[in-house]
Amino acid sequence: GKDRIIFATKEDHETPSSAELVADDPDDPYEEQGLILPNGDINWNCPCLGGMASGPCGEQFKSAFSCFHYSTEEIKGSDCVDQFRAMQECMQKYPDLYPQEDEEEEKEKSSKDLEANSMEASVAKEEKGSS
Repeated sequence: GKDRIIFATKEDHETPSSAELVADDPDDPYEEQGLILPNGDINWNCPCLGGMASGPCGEQFKSAFSCFHYSTEEIKGSDCVDQFRAMQECMQKYPDLYPQEDEEEEKEKSSKDLEANSMEASVAKEEKGSS
């Protein structure tokens, strides 16, 4: 793992530290530099990806994301449908790792949105009519 536990004795603390700080290397691909590295490559270690690049569907995610990132189509990513479909099919096999929004929640949400929109529309009509 990334963490390491070191036990220090009382004697260890009695002498001055000999640790040296090393300046960060801006070209180190393992440093957290954001999504795109200075050379234009995708930083698969970026925490902004939420670990999607690893796990059982990591390869499908990388394929779809790379395709989208490098897409030069008029509608960006329109040439990546197959890769995104493969990623989605993979994710559906692992619902515990990649939870989908519940269909019932989705229906409730869309009906509430519909109600809110129709209320806003009727209020707008009343305001127009009264001026």
